[in-house]
Amino acid sequence: MSGPTNPLHTPLSRRGFLKGAAITAAAAEGLMVHSPAAHAAPVLDPSAPISGNTTISLKVNGQARSVEVEPRTTLLTALRDHLEPPITGPKLVCNAGTCGACTVLLDGKNVYGCSVLAIDCVGKTITTVEGIGTPDKPSPVQKAFLECDGMMCGYCTSGFVTTITHLLNKNADPTLPEIKEACKGNFCRCGTYPHVFQSAQTAAKIAKA
Repeated sequence: MSGPTNPLHTPLSRRGFLKGAAITAAAAEGLMVHSPAAHAAPVLDPSAPISGNTTISLKVNGQARSVEVEPRTTLLTALRDHLEPPITGPKLVCNAGTCGACTVLLDGKNVYGCSVLAIDCVGKTITTVEGIGTPDKPSPVQKAFLECDGMMCGYCTSGFVTTITHLLNKNADPTLPEIKEACKGNFCRCGTYPHVFQSAQTAAKIAKA
């Protein structure tokens, strides 16, 4: 003798299954159309990596310059390879923050351009060697480098000029040990250090005059 029939175990016909699926789908679609959450902006995961190009504005040598970069792009690469026209005073040599050839002033402080992200420089003042002086109006440091023959091949020169400019902005009359200490992050593979240090001392005298 069979027992009572369980309504939860009632066999479902194919037609009944399709009808129920259609009703469920229609109900879900209605919720998506009328729910405010369906139109909300997607929530970004702060831990997720950012990719793709973005347009930023950099204040370089007194001018606002628009540049399109990836978030990982360094300031040096943005200046040399993405600006049009490019700024090539800071040199790409070691690309590891050890030689100083890419030195720029960021809000008045000397930094390695290869070790700073371009997007982190938005809203800050960037000064390269081009903004320190021009061929027609060279700065005291640039004049001194010419007078004292402070360059050889020239790759390190812009970094030294920028670093010494930063030093003289802080200390108008540095001693030789102070000059050497300030320049310890810049390297000259040609070995022109005596001329570089002499240029710094001469620049201080020119600035005073």
